[in-house]
Amino acid sequence: VAACRDTGYDWFEQLLQNLLKSEEDASYKPVKKACTQLVDNLVEHILKYEESLSDSDNRGVNSGRLVACITTLFLFSKIRPQLMVKHAMTMQPYLTTKCSTQNDFMVICNVAKILELVVPLMEHPSETFLATIEEDLMKLIIKYGMTVVQHCVSCLGAVVNKVTQNYKFVWACFNRYYGALSKLKSQHQEDPNSTILTANKPALLRSLFTVGALCRHFDFDQEDFKGNSKVNIKDKVLELLMYFTKHSDEEVQTKAIIGLGFAFIQHPSLMFEQEVKTLYNSILSDKNCSVNLKIQVLKNLQTYLQEEDTRMQQADRDWKKVAKQEDLKEMGDISSGMSSSIMQLYLKQVLEAFFHTQSSVRHFALNVIALTLNQGLIHPVQCVPYLIAMGTDPEPSMRNKADQQLVEIDKKYAGFIHMKAVAGMKMSYQVQQAINTCPQDPVRGFRHDESSNALCSHLYSMIRGNRQHRRAFLISLLNLFDDTAKTEVNMLLYIADNLACFPYQTQEEPLFIMHHIDITLSVSGSNLLQSFKESMVKDKKKERKPSSDEETESDSNSGSESKSEEETSKPRRLRKRVNSDSDSDEENDINAVMKCLPENSAPLIEFANVSQGILLLLMLKQHLKNLCGFSDSKIQKYSPSESAKVYDKAINRKTGVHFHPKQTLDFLRSDMANSKITEEVKRSIVKQYLDFKLLMEHLDPDEEEEDGEVSASTNARNKAITSLLGGGSPKNNAAETEDDESDGEDRGGGTSGVRRR
Repeated sequence: VAACRDTGYDWFEQLLQNLLKSEEDASYKPVKKACTQLVDNLVEHILKYEESLSDSDNRGVNSGRLVACITTLFLFSKIRPQLMVKHAMTMQPYLTTKCSTQNDFMVICNVAKILELVVPLMEHPSETFLATIEEDLMKLIIKYGMTVVQHCVSCLGAVVNKVTQNYKFVWACFNRYYGALSKLKSQHQEDPNSTILTANKPALLRSLFTVGALCRHFDFDQEDFKGNSKVNIKDKVLELLMYFTKHSDEEVQTKAIIGLGFAFIQHPSLMFEQEVKTLYNSILSDKNCSVNLKIQVLKNLQTYLQEEDTRMQQADRDWKKVAKQEDLKEMGDISSGMSSSIMQLYLKQVLEAFFHTQSSVRHFALNVIALTLNQGLIHPVQCVPYLIAMGTDPEPSMRNKADQQLVEIDKKYAGFIHMKAVAGMKMSYQVQQAINTCPQDPVRGFRHDESSNALCSHLYSMIRGNRQHRRAFLISLLNLFDDTAKTEVNMLLYIADNLACFPYQTQEEPLFIMHHIDITLSVSGSNLLQSFKESMVKDKKKERKPSSDEETESDSNSGSESKSEEETSKPRRLRKRVNSDSDSDEENDINAVMKCLPENSAPLIEFANVSQGILLLLMLKQHLKNLCGFSDSKIQKYSPSESAKVYDKAINRKTGVHFHPKQTLDFLRSDMANSKITEEVKRSIVKQYLDFKLLMEHLDPDEEEEDGEVSASTNARNKAITSLLGGGSPKNNAAETEDDESDGEDRGGGTSGVRRR
């Protein structure tokens, strides 16, 4: 127990519970006997230990050992409180421990937790013993900090509600703090800047916390407390605490919200009040709201759900005891209906908290959602995209928790994950954007560690087993690259990263993607060229040329119908293939198009923007080709309608193949979409356009031509790709350096030289 101080004791509780449960119906109970011996010996050890301490000077030094002993006793009490009943009297004096170190506080809190579980089980405990406990607890509540107050009030709740019924004692304490709050409120209303308030701030913070804590464990609207008074205490408390949530000091606001959270555990219906809904939802959804307040609201919801869970388990155990005599009709589960309605109110805002830059906010939001799903309070489908998004969190514990929830949902409801997969991918991009600390760097879609896994690899591995779902998912992702989808460039980069790094297992998966990339390229590519041509102004000298020609020439690539200067690039290109030295020809091509550019540079930027999607697809195809070692003919021959068996072979991945779409990264880093357009940038975009055009002419080799012709066309296509993607070839270094300074949009200026192998 001492060793696991930081990691938690769930394992120990689980162990005890399982061992004790296994022998419940047996006549011979060795575990119970062992537990009794362990507990008795630990108590004896503590007493001996105390004696040895009183003789020496190092009182505070060894108390780590004492804390471990008492914590272990608490864990035993939590699972089987009967074991500690005979030792309750021995434990009580520890409530008066002098507190100086962290360990002393641990002792007090654990003793309070033990007594809370054990005192209600004692048969005829002595009056003095009970009175001493009540007084000790009250002293601690008045004197010490939040953790001690919380455990002591909780212990007092068990002792007073279940054993002594000494309500007047608690009522006096409540009135003391409630009165102080009312007084501070009226002072604040009179003069918010009064110095008295500053001096009384510690008292205000303590009162807010303690009033809330008392309301959590005692229902002051019972007659036992307030007598015949007609005042509605819970509403009064709500009004007081709500007043201080609007205070200018954040510390006061936080304590008031903690107090509210406590009060809502006793009276969950208060969470339906309009002012509470407004407070919670505004804190959760306001981008500028303090992180502490957000976390506190999420903690409140978390604590409420945990308490509900404990309450329901207890009700379940009680029901099992009497189930045989009772009638099922009488067992109405009102509380879970209540918590379900409450979570419906706040669900959207809690889910939106996933997009917060602070990991602690995301952590508590995820806890609340996990509790909500485990208790079955909401329909899981609305959480799926958010959980997919949280599965990309940089912190492994959060990723695993989100992935675990998805696996659970997938077991119960097949198809939900696939249904929301694309929405989840888009949301995961938003989460990554929120987490991204350096806005200049584009958001990437893989982990920056040695694995280079796709951020959404868990999602893909859940979907890939079902061929139909997998294909639908991949096509939906590729459709985002379509020029009509108008997806922002960084999101396309993020999705391309994921597609490049997904854990593919069979050849069919990457081949299917490449097949669809080809289809998308042929459609989007020609649309792109067409819109660029339409935006160009006809050269001043050629004004007599009718515009209809410009449209017809886009259908036919012979280049002979069109007389506009822009088109002269086509025959020149063909010439250049033979004569790779004519750099001046390339210059002429670019100059010819430059002359036809419109004054307004918007269409140019639009072209540069939209072309990123196509460039990314080209890069992705090249990457998958290199990664899996596919030949052109294999990609060409693939047909998605063939039986699955043909392509069921496993992939032999090559190591050290990384996806690095340089042009898109440069485009995003230079913020070209919003920057001023210079001549140089214009030239680089025009050059990209000409390379693009060439690629489109050779995209689909003509099946009818002889083999030799096809391969020449294929060569031309590959060369165009190399040029577009920034590759160079040794022969055209001269051409490459000349265009080197062109904005990184498209390196390898010597498109000409790479044309012919």
